[in-house]
Amino acid sequence: MKLATLKNGRDGELIIVSRDLTRAVRATDIAATLQQAIEAWDTLSPKLEERYAALNAGQAEGAFDLDQAALHSPLPRTYNWADGSAYLNHVKLVRQARNAEMPETFWTDPLMYQGGGDRFIAPTDDIEAISEEHGIDFEGEIAVITDDVPMAVSPEQAAQHIKLVMLVNDVSLRGLIPGELAKGFGFFQAKPASSFSPIAVTPDELGDAWQDGKVHLPLTVHLNGEKFGEPESGPDMIFGFPELVAHAARTRYLGAGAVVGSGTVSNPDADGGPGKPIAEGGVGYSCLAEVRMVEKILHGDSKTPFMRFGDRVRIEMFDRKGQSIFGAIDQQVVKYQPK
Repeated sequence: MKLATLKNGRDGELIIVSRDLTRAVRATDIAATLQQAIEAWDTLSPKLEERYAALNAGQAEGAFDLDQAALHSPLPRTYNWADGSAYLNHVKLVRQARNAEMPETFWTDPLMYQGGGDRFIAPTDDIEAISEEHGIDFEGEIAVITDDVPMAVSPEQAAQHIKLVMLVNDVSLRGLIPGELAKGFGFFQAKPASSFSPIAVTPDELGDAWQDGKVHLPLTVHLNGEKFGEPESGPDMIFGFPELVAHAARTRYLGAGAVVGSGTVSNPDADGGPGKPIAEGGVGYSCLAEVRMVEKILHGDSKTPFMRFGDRVRIEMFDRKGQSIFGAIDQQVVKYQPK
C-alpha cells in the first residue's frame, strides 16, 4: 500500500496513491491524517488496503490524477524523529578525515541522535537557509514509521512495529556541526528541518527488496541535474531497521508515528577503499560531506563546495523495473527571508 498527505492545514489530508504513482483517492473518511491512521493501524489498515486495491483496479470512486507538488511529507510533523547512522562506511570516513580511530563499539551499538519533529519540509518545497557559510548539505537516507513500540523490545519484536517506509533528505549545516559536537551535547542548530519522500509505502510493496529489515535497492541522488550518487542501500547497512527501532526503544516507549532514520546511505569501494565518484566508475555518494572527506583522505584537501543558493537536489528510489517507488524529493536551496 502507498500513502501520502495532501497539503491542507498543519497535518494535511490522508490519501491513498496508486502503485504507479499516477492516481490517488482520498481516505479522510477512514482516517483524517496519516498520524490518525498509524495510531489505529490494526483496525484501519485493512480498510485502507481495500481502497488501495480498488484504486489500482481503476474502481475507486473519486480517484484523481496525482500531482506530487501538492503533497507534504507523509507526516508533516511527528512526536518523535530519531536518526541513526547505520552505514558505518560513512562514520569511518568522517573519523578518518580527522585522523580519529573508530571505536569498536560502533559495530555493535548504533549511533543515533534526536532530531526535531515539530516541522518537516514538504518534498518539493524549498530548503530555506540563512547563510551559505553554514555549509548546507543534503543527506540521502531511508526511514521507517512505527506504530506504538513498547520499551525494551527485541529487534525481532521491533520488526513487527515497522508499518511504513519512506526516503529522507536529512538537511545538515556542516559548518555548525564541529562547534556543537565540541560542547559534548549533540546536534541542534546544525540539524534544521528534514524532508521526506512524497509517498510512504508498506514494506510488502518492496517485495523481495525488503529483506532483514533493510531495503536492497540503489538510492539515486542528483545534484543540479547531474547524477551524484547511486549507492546500494542494503549490503553496507550494518544495523537493519529492527535493530535501530529496538535501540531507540531501549529505555523508552516510542509513540505511534515515530520516525527512525537509517543515516546516510554509503558504500565503500569493492576493494575496501573510501568510495569513488560516478565519473570514476564508483557508485558516488549520498551527501556532499562524504565526497569532501574522500578528497581530504586521498588528496589532503576538500575541494567540492557545499550547496549554494539556487542549487537543487533530487533523491529517489526505483524498483527493478525502473518505476519510482516513493516519488522524488526535489528541492532547491534558497536564502531565508523572514516573513
